[in-house]
Amino acid sequence: MKDLLSINQLSEEDITHIYEIAKDYKKKYKNNQKKFTDLKGYSVLLPFFENSTRTRTSFELAGKILSADTININSSQSSVKKGENLYDTIKTLEAMNSDFIVIRHYMSGAPHIVAKEIKSRIINAGDGMNEHPSQALIDGFTILEEKGEIKNLKIVIIGDILHSRVARSDIKLFKKLGAEVTLCAPITMIPRYAQTLGADYITTNIEDALKDKDVAIFLRIQLERQSKVYFTSLNEYSIKYGLNQERLNLLKEDAVIMHPGPVNRGIEIQSELVYGNRSLILEQVENGLFIRKAIYKFLLEKTGG
Repeated sequence: MKDLLSINQLSEEDITHIYEIAKDYKKKYKNNQKKFTDLKGYSVLLPFFENSTRTRTSFELAGKILSADTININSSQSSVKKGENLYDTIKTLEAMNSDFIVIRHYMSGAPHIVAKEIKSRIINAGDGMNEHPSQALIDGFTILEEKGEIKNLKIVIIGDILHSRVARSDIKLFKKLGAEVTLCAPITMIPRYAQTLGADYITTNIEDALKDKDVAIFLRIQLERQSKVYFTSLNEYSIKYGLNQERLNLLKEDAVIMHPGPVNRGIEIQSELVYGNRSLILEQVENGLFIRKAIYKFLLEKTGG
């Protein structure tokens, strides 16, 4: 395995190993060891053809901390904006001879196409509405830290399932690790093929979805991907599907809430609950750095680097 394109590629043992690497990096960080040489002499190229702050910065910083040379390609200034097609972009990336290419693309499957054509290690940082494997690994790691294990946990994912690559990767990872997964969204935001995503239950009723769950993950309403109207207004969505204190009380007493970010405050989650004592949102952001360092090292080990 030279690439990380999908959670499907990872066995439970692979996931556990990535988490062990991340745990080791986090422990060393807490002991003030903040620079490593694991990627010294290696280069990381970050072509992001969709805007991202958290993911791009996290992968870039992870590479720098591991002593890699990192190069950003700004989507607004790239040749793609000037009409270059994916094949020509691939040939350009290949000519740069990077050891790692961390790619985010608006087209589902783009990183897979790149991986077939290029010898560099390819990391999928989000492709269209398909997958976001590193975010799923972050979510699983954050839950594991809080709960001790994921097996037999009841996890609900709420929101824009239709457009969410995070939801697709989360479902795959949580099922591999033995959790029960429920999806909840307005009927217009549940894919017609939802039964094939792998979740145990699908519902449009948020009260039923939240009841007695261990973890609730709320998704961002992705207005930029919506070519038609899926609900009357953001206010209506908030009333019917947003998290408030009353709905929070439906969860188990020790349940936690999460969000891959950025959060639309007051829409997906009531503002005062975003960083409340039940929230792991900041922990997700912090763990992003350790997981992404672990992904680099994991792929290096797999390829004998």
